[in-house]
Amino acid sequence: MTDALKRLTDEGVAIWLDDLSRKRITSGNLGELIDEHHVVGVTTNPTIFQKAISAGEGYEQQVSDLAARRVSVEEAVRMITTADVRDAADVMRPVYDATGGKDGRVSIEVDPRLAHNTKATVAEARQLAWLVDRPNTFIKIPATEAGLPAITETIGKGISVNVTLIFSLERYRAVMDAYMAGLEKAKSLGLDLSDIHSVASFFVSRVDTEVDKRLAALDTDEAKALKSKSAIANARLAYREYEQVVASDRWQALEKAGANQQRPLWASTGVKDPALSDTLYVTELVAPNTVNTMPEATLKAVGDHGDNKGDAVRGTYEEAQAVLDGIAKLGISYDDVVKVLEDEGVQKFEDSWNDLLSSTKAELERLAPKEA
Repeated sequence: MTDALKRLTDEGVAIWLDDLSRKRITSGNLGELIDEHHVVGVTTNPTIFQKAISAGEGYEQQVSDLAARRVSVEEAVRMITTADVRDAADVMRPVYDATGGKDGRVSIEVDPRLAHNTKATVAEARQLAWLVDRPNTFIKIPATEAGLPAITETIGKGISVNVTLIFSLERYRAVMDAYMAGLEKAKSLGLDLSDIHSVASFFVSRVDTEVDKRLAALDTDEAKALKSKSAIANARLAYREYEQVVASDRWQALEKAGANQQRPLWASTGVKDPALSDTLYVTELVAPNTVNTMPEATLKAVGDHGDNKGDAVRGTYEEAQAVLDGIAKLGISYDDVVKVLEDEGVQKFEDSWNDLLSSTKAELERLAPKEA
């Protein structure tokens, strides 16, 4: 297993785990994944926290203490989630030090209910950075229209950002612009650009889920021929956008000033369609200077039988563009697909956050000290 994952690492793909729980930290499992499976980062999101905390293992003492203090549900959730991220960041710290801050990162997301509020998102990002208080933290900000200026402001304050929920090529370009604008702002304030890092999380499998549903409704030979091809094509074209940006004069000037490239991160890489290879969204997106954040099942599958043929992205742009052009010719609107996916993505995280608030409230009430 180690050899297959090491080959992936050798191709320039940073392997991150798309999961976190207190049990994973305290049991030593996270350290084991670092040591034996080449994991060099961790991503979280509201859904991951909702599942972990609802399972309850390892959280009762802290929740009991929070209940005794009679804190609000919102404060309790932030105390619990930032504690997990802080502890995971400490486990990841040797990787962070060894890679000069490039990896060894743990991501935590701003409250998803703030996704359309720029000012509140920036304030939340600052608060989370202060609460976790670890240099190897990424604050996750969604790439909504309101999120773009929030990314610029947060980067401009010297806070490293994982931009999440990117589905379209146009929005990805805007994300890279927002990052560069933030670096320019940080530079004007005299901040050290080499201390600021970022990744741009481009979502993969959900694109196939939405497009394939529309292709199936057409039920034609042309539609069947394009099944399960749009997500890989979309991601490959995103990498082309990345290459174009890092070759630009604007970026070259920032890099000379010490700036770090914003790496493309492939997110949502667990396969939803059982008819597909369970390693599809990893082996078909191998490219230098990328991150692939995987659920544990996908990580283990890649280690067991991932067929890594090396760089699978550069040199495929014409073929990838033909896939998206073919979908458009069938009357499927790319713009509508990515808008639906962004709206659904924000809503899913908001729903998970609300579920987390509800389950935490129930636990606070259960463990509250009885009145004398």
